[in-house]
Amino acid sequence: MGKLYAELDERLRKFIARQPVFFVATAPGLGSNGSQGHVNVSPKGCQDTFAVVGPRTVAYLDLTGSGAETIAHVQQNGRITIMFCSFSHETKVVRLYGTGTVVLPGSPRWDELALHFPRTADRSAELRSQRAIIVVDLERIADSCGYAVPEMTLTGERDVLDRWASSKTASELAAYRAEKNSVSIDGLPGLEPARMR
Repeated sequence: MGKLYAELDERLRKFIARQPVFFVATAPGLGSNGSQGHVNVSPKGCQDTFAVVGPRTVAYLDLTGSGAETIAHVQQNGRITIMFCSFSHETKVVRLYGTGTVVLPGSPRWDELALHFPRTADRSAELRSQRAIIVVDLERIADSCGYAVPEMTLTGERDVLDRWASSKTASELAAYRAEKNSVSIDGLPGLEPARMR
């Protein structure tokens, strides 16, 4: 039986910390009634890229990808849902519903938020693929059973994105983001080319 929570208590925080992957869902509001446009669901991973910032606030490090749907949707309307799903013996799904904000490198909040991500706070070890931090103020925290979710074994993290980003210069990464991340598939603004370095 599912349950609603007033905040992220210690048990939920521990559950979230154990999950190696989470999913982010957003949608644009292109029609006059807020409909139309493509709903987006993105898998997120990479160790130490998700943080509980407060009892009702979370953040994750957004890494360079082939699109910028989440950033575009959050900038437009802020609506976002994050789902953690256990693939271990534990049968549990946790959904975090809220309003997101995009924080870009160089902005006033970046250094404060970066402290929640060890590889970002330590500039010598930072992920070259980082392009934003998505902060979410939570409006609803709920869990459900996950009885039908299969059990799977994690064999390891992928380093493909790290290796790809490490092979690029800062200018090459900026050029990639300008080409792939400046507009969503629905034509909404994503990352501004001038702020992609």
